[in-house]
Amino acid sequence: MEILGTTLRICVDDLESAVDFYERLTGAPAQRFERGGVAVAAVSSFLLMSGPESELEVLRKVAATLSVDDVDAAFTALTEAGAKILAGPVPTPVGRNLIAVHPDGSVFEYVDRRS
Repeated sequence: MEILGTTLRICVDDLESAVDFYERLTGAPAQRFERGGVAVAAVSSFLLMSGPESELEVLRKVAATLSVDDVDAAFTALTEAGAKILAGPVPTPVGRNLIAVHPDGSVFEYVDRRS
């Protein structure tokens, strides 16, 4: 499995102010969507999330989002290496994802851009 890139996950109180800052910082426009009551804006390598604390509490446990070319291949590689899959693979607005716990306890989201 090749990791194509990483996205930093940031929970914010004021999504609009955060989007403005990160768009100005990176020069990239935000891609927005909502998932499970959480408003999300992807700006370059930053994933900004805002919503109810009960939802953000769960999201804060994920250390980072890792882009891969194929979530199914990631699923196989992760399980063979000893990771536990918590969720997925499931469709997202831009592809698919899964959440995995590595043997050291770290939690990561793996995403692809396939439909």
